Amino acid sequence: MRQVHATAEAPAKPQPRELEQRLEQHRSELTGYCYRMLGSTFEAEDAVQETMVRAWRSFDRFEGRAALRSWLYRIATNVCLDMLSGRERRARPMDFGPAGTAEGPLGPALPEATWLEPIPDSRVLPSDGDPAELAEARETIRLAFVHALQHLPARQRAVLILREVLRWKAAEVAELLDTTVVSVNSALQRARAELASSEISVNDPVAPMDAEQQALLDRYVAAFEAYDMDSLVAVLHEDATLSMPPYSLWLRGQDQVRSWMLGHGIGCRGSRLVPVTANGSPAFGQYRPSPGGGHEPWALQVLEISDGRITALNSFLDTARLFPLFGLPPRLEP
Repeated sequence: MRQVHATAEAPAKPQPRELEQRLEQHRSELTGYCYRMLGSTFEAEDAVQETMVRAWRSFDRFEGRAALRSWLYRIATNVCLDMLSGRERRARPMDFGPAGTAEGPLGPALPEATWLEPIPDSRVLPSDGDPAELAEARETIRLAFVHALQHLPARQRAVLILREVLRWKAAEVAELLDTTVVSVNSALQRARAELASSEISVNDPVAPMDAEQQALLDRYVAAFEAYDMDSLVAVLHEDATLSMPPYSLWLRGQDQVRSWMLGHGIGCRGSRLVPVTANGSPAFGQYRPSPGGGHEPWALQVLEISDGRITALNSFLDTARLFPLFGLPPRLEP
């Protein structure tokens, strides 16, 4: 009797709507990956869009030998590596020198491409994810961690994110990067050593938003809106920092923050704060009083908190780009 052998057929290309839905399921996690790689929300979204376009155009050549998710990460990695080629890393004001003084000059504004940018939690964190997984994801998008990543060479950065953040196996990363397991493990070892020198760890815990932290934030908002410097300083760590991209000036210490707020920063008196979340941390849209009445955008504040005190006030002043990104209104009426 003649034996009939089944032949494997290449999977049929999905209909456009089905393919779009399959690709879109991965947008949030890909945005988080590209953000960690690039340090810019806007560049991350551009990278993900380019990834989706390349995937759409080449889906006929995707043979299904790898999972769709792995294939998309391969494309996204190549897009990010291309974008990072020959480019300076994105920085925070602390990269430009020691802390300044409240009486010192603000200095010139530096170009947008200079700075590490904040990202809305909603762009990278699923709304219905597992609580433990969400907590881990918040740890790896916080400003300090993404900043530390920017000090790694691009391929080391990709290896560390894929291995330590996304928990890929060394063999999977080697296949994605077209290299060997030995090379992946070597790159990971060097990346870990660099992060250790910056005293940043992928496993550093981020305190959950509990009643104690909410009370701290309530005190901060009340103090800032009342412009009560005694109460404001009381919620700050003694070595708290204040930074204001796009300016390289940054300050350290309660006294310096107080002096700035009562000196160059006195225009912030009467501000109102609107809560949002950024980089897994509490954040606020700050609106300063407008000469014509109401309040106008001034800064996106991202707070860093440790041991029950605020350790950093990061005020990003590019409100024209950031406020729409975070869904903040263009002004507050009286």
